[in-house]
Amino acid sequence: MPIALKPTDFTARVVWMGTQEVPVENLVITSVPVTEMPLTFAGYARESHGGETRPSCSRVLAQHPRGTPIRNTRQLCLVSAEEMAEVAADLGLAAEWNHAWVGASLVLEGIPDFTHVPPSSRLQGPDGVTLVVDMINHPCQEPAVTIAKATGGRGKTFKTAAMGKRGVTAWVEREGLLRLGDVLRLHVPDQRPWVCLDDARGLAAE
Repeated sequence: MPIALKPTDFTARVVWMGTQEVPVENLVITSVPVTEMPLTFAGYARESHGGETRPSCSRVLAQHPRGTPIRNTRQLCLVSAEEMAEVAADLGLAAEWNHAWVGASLVLEGIPDFTHVPPSSRLQGPDGVTLVVDMINHPCQEPAVTIAKATGGRGKTFKTAAMGKRGVTAWVEREGLLRLGDVLRLHVPDQRPWVCLDDARGLAAE
């Protein structure tokens, strides 16, 4: 019988963990580093983005009026260490980069082109804790403001520098504990891309 999700040889090591304990105010992110993260079906208890549901935001206005209760598929923000290094270099901040500036929950090292792993991929930790990749996390203005305030005005072009490198959002499929240094294995959906995808996005060749 075919399996819906294929384990791969791609793994990622957790090199940084953090949490935004209170909602962002004045566009400034105030994430703090942690060394372990107990995860439940509601996400991480100390994370302001946690919860099994959330009010809909501007990202899904094409589907729901703002503030509609919807399933929370944005419990965690996952970024790539390699991609963040590229962003930091583009901003001239390679030597002083702080992952807390972008509100990352997990910074992962080892998976190429991480921001574009297929939606519904799984990342599974040592004890079985499993995260489901929802979709790409497009750059927003909050990190740009946070970086600028922390560096005396630099980082204002974060949105441009981070396009296609901002990582993904994810939610908890299986509860468990993640620790700094853990290695997560990537599992991908066993299906080819939809043949009408470019047409649906309006990207068909004219």
